[in-house]
Amino acid sequence: MRLNMITVVIASYRYGHLAAHCIESLLSQTISPTRILFVDDGGLDCNHLPSLYPDIEYVLREENLGVVDNFQDILSRVDTEYVLFIGADNWLRSDAIELLSKTSADIVTYDVIVTGELKEDILMRLPIQAFPHQGDLYWNRQDQHHGSMMYRTALGQKIGYKKRYEHGVHPQEDWNLWDKMLQQGATVASLKEGLLFYRRHRENFLKYSHETSQLKELEVN
Repeated sequence: MRLNMITVVIASYRYGHLAAHCIESLLSQTISPTRILFVDDGGLDCNHLPSLYPDIEYVLREENLGVVDNFQDILSRVDTEYVLFIGADNWLRSDAIELLSKTSADIVTYDVIVTGELKEDILMRLPIQAFPHQGDLYWNRQDQHHGSMMYRTALGQKIGYKKRYEHGVHPQEDWNLWDKMLQQGATVASLKEGLLFYRRHRENFLKYSHETSQLKELEVN
């Protein structure tokens, strides 16, 4: 795989106060992605970013499309061999793109470092997969999906982003994409490296009603 054929999509909704950290993590990569495409899905709090970081591409929506339609629209704009979506509240390790560029498969997944105020939630829910690591939590995702897996753009565009469960609060669009890519015979490679820093914070919980009650329980306890 050529080292310059990855687009990283930074997806934001009400993460304007955190997005610069994510952007900086991509600008400081040992090997730069071909494109950095930033999309604010109607959060209306990212208008300050183009003047600070004029060399990346922006889609600043006036209205919220929702995760599935937003991701589907942005995926249709990608023209590199591979694509990787990352939430604007998270960030990548500085050698992430370099390591991913050296791996050839239809899907490349890797481990996750869970950090942030509410990181202990992962340890409580997934005690077998997660364990303490340098003050944060290391989440083993070997041969398993997550929302920031790297995948072949053409395959993702063929399948498209859709809800996994039509009547759920969270669309689980990354689960649906993973399931369908495997059904199409996609090859998977896993890096035993914690390349994504996944920030668990209050805004994660408050976006979805089914998580609000969990947050209240944490505050009480």
